[in-house]
Amino acid sequence: MILASLFAYFVLVAFAVVMVVFPDRRARALVAFGQFLALLLGPLSRSLQGTVEWLSETRRRALRGSAGGLRWVRRHRVLALAALLAVLTPPLAVLVIRGPALFDLVDHRGATDRQIARLLEGEQLMPPLPLPPEVFTTREAEQVRPDIATASRDWSLLDPLFTQRLLIVFKLMKEQHGYEMVLIEGYRSPQRQEQLLAQGSHVTRAGANMSYHQHGLAADCAFFMDGRIAISERDPRVMRAYQLYGELAEQVGLTWGGNWRMQDYGHVELRRPGVLGNTVSHVNAG
Repeated sequence: MILASLFAYFVLVAFAVVMVVFPDRRARALVAFGQFLALLLGPLSRSLQGTVEWLSETRRRALRGSAGGLRWVRRHRVLALAALLAVLTPPLAVLVIRGPALFDLVDHRGATDRQIARLLEGEQLMPPLPLPPEVFTTREAEQVRPDIATASRDWSLLDPLFTQRLLIVFKLMKEQHGYEMVLIEGYRSPQRQEQLLAQGSHVTRAGANMSYHQHGLAADCAFFMDGRIAISERDPRVMRAYQLYGELAEQVGLTWGGNWRMQDYGHVELRRPGVLGNTVSHVNAG
C-alpha cells in the first residue's frame, strides 16, 4: 500500500512538472488524449475533429518553441529545483526513515502476539523436568546468585497463572530463538528474603514480604547452554538471550527486572494490586 501510494504520488508530480516546464510535451499529451477520446467515442469522433485539429495546431506552435523549456529552466532555476525536490523528497524520506523494513511485509510482532493469545487460552503447559542439583553450584552461578544451591525451584509453589505465563515464555524462547531456559529460584520464604537482604543491596533491596517471591508471583531464570547454567550478562550470548526473554515476558503481562535502575535481568514477576500491602513497590529489588 505504501509503495503504491509513493508510485502514484511520483507519477502525478512528475506529470505536473513536465506539463509546466515543457509546453511541447503538454500539447503532445493533450493531442494524444483527444485522439484517444475520439477513438473511444466512435460515432462522436467527427464532432471532436475540430477539437483535435485545434490541439494539433497548438502542438505545432509548441514545437516551434521546443527550446523554450530549456530556456525556462535556465531562467527559473529555483522553481525548477523546487519542482525536482517535490518529486524526490517524499519517497527518499520514507526510504530513510523506514529503511529495509519498508519492504518487509510480514508482521512478526503481530504473529507473536497471536501465538501468545492462543497459548494463554489453550491447554495448560507442564514445567520442564528438573536439572541435577550440581548444575546450579558452579562458580558463575554462585557469583551472580548467592546461595543458589538452597533456592527453591519447586514449580508447584508458584501461582498457577504466573506459572503458565512463565512457561509460555520458556516455550517461545525455545521455539523462536533456540534458548533453553531454567528456573533458578521461584518461591522464596520470608526468612530467606531477610538472609539475602543482609548480604547487601547488590543482592536485593527487598525485605521479608516486600518481594513477589514470597507470594509465588516472581521467578529468577537463566539459560542452559553447552551443558551448563549460563547466567552472567557479561557473556554477549547470554545478554542477547536476556533481552529476548524480557521482551516475551512483557508481552505475556509480566514485569521484567531488566528495565529497573538496578537491573535484574533474570527476574520476572506478575504484579497484583494489594499483594504487597502498603510496602514499597517491588522496583529495583529482587
